[in-house]
Amino acid sequence: MHGLGELESKVMDVLWSAARPLRVREVLELLDTPRPLAYTTVMTVLDNLHSKDYVRRDRVGRAYEYTAAESREEVGARLLREVLRSSGDTERVLLHFARSATPEESAILRRVLRGKESS
Repeated sequence: MHGLGELESKVMDVLWSAARPLRVREVLELLDTPRPLAYTTVMTVLDNLHSKDYVRRDRVGRAYEYTAAESREEVGARLLREVLRSSGDTERVLLHFARSATPEESAILRRVLRGKESS
């Protein structure tokens, strides 16, 4: 996910895939990384993600449980809006995107514009 570091993205993938809030140890156990990570590394990443408002945390006993603050799709939409806002010319960026869209992306855009979106 653009806007996140490699490890942050992997941690978010774990949280987005989880059916419930997770503690640091659970995130660590579920992470798929090429080398073993320290508990404190994952704790620091989760703390950074919390500071960036990507995750929420609730204290349960002496530990925190973490959940994604937004769905993967909501984060993607927010990042897209940030790119558009920072582009200096939203219309030209959108037009360029529409012209360069794949057939699948074009079909989705047409469906949404007709009000027949599928969530």
